[in-house]
Amino acid sequence: HKHKQNLSWVSCDSNTSHCTMFQVSQNQKIGLALTGIGVFFLFLGVLLFFDRAFIALGDLCFIVGLVFIMGLHRTRRFFLNKKKIPGSLAFFCGIFLVLFGWPIFGMLIELFGIVNLFKNFFPKILSWMQYLPVIGPIIRSQPVQKLMKRIRGPILPTYETKTTI
Repeated sequence: HKHKQNLSWVSCDSNTSHCTMFQVSQNQKIGLALTGIGVFFLFLGVLLFFDRAFIALGDLCFIVGLVFIMGLHRTRRFFLNKKKIPGSLAFFCGIFLVLFGWPIFGMLIELFGIVNLFKNFFPKILSWMQYLPVIGPIIRSQPVQKLMKRIRGPILPTYETKTTI
């Protein structure tokens, strides 16, 4: 018999004090790891003067990671959503340009596609990153908070420390 190990996370909204618990399955953990590895290889490919092999490996890991996180059907539905078609086309055209020897132009077009595909997730990611050990204090600093407030507006909850006496 198969046992599915799930990791439980609790997400709390500081504005409403509403907490929700969600489960992360084994496939989703693998997907998170693959997506992270993909982002790392994309970053490394850009650092190494747009190395095609690293960028292609990063793209592959990123896409496979998304499939593991969301599932095949939901991933297909995500990329083929009417509102996300321009972003999807730019993302995949950028991948093909990288594969066919135009890594700089491919990465620029790919970046445009990523921003258009995932623009709704960026505020959530920034809000979540406030709780990370190393990056959190930097994001919570006054200058960065002012910049983030100008960019995104006062929509998302901010990090608040709870003191107990």
